Amino acid sequence: MSSSSADRSRPPLRQAVTRLLPARSVIGFLALLVVLGMLSYAAGTAAGPVAPGLRPAGGVRTGESTPADDGDMGGMHGMGAPAPRPVPLGAPR
Repeated sequence: MSSSSADRSRPPLRQAVTRLLPARSVIGFLALLVVLGMLSYAAGTAAGPVAPGLRPAGGVRTGESTPADDGDMGGMHGMGAPAPRPVPLGAPR
């Protein structure tokens, strides 16, 4: 039962695999992130849409008939900044 020197210098497969894998704490942290992501996705699915009338930008319609969107937010009158006043040339600021 003699082994060659090449067999003794080569580490077993298990040692080679454990050297390539990250530390247990890194694997545990990644597993925790996956579990938290799954829980947050499940909670969001159970809660439903935040704003039922909200549609994705880009003009994709889902068959609902809605009035044309003119960009007015409604009820936000007077919220804009006043128009800038022209400054005469040479006047101090």
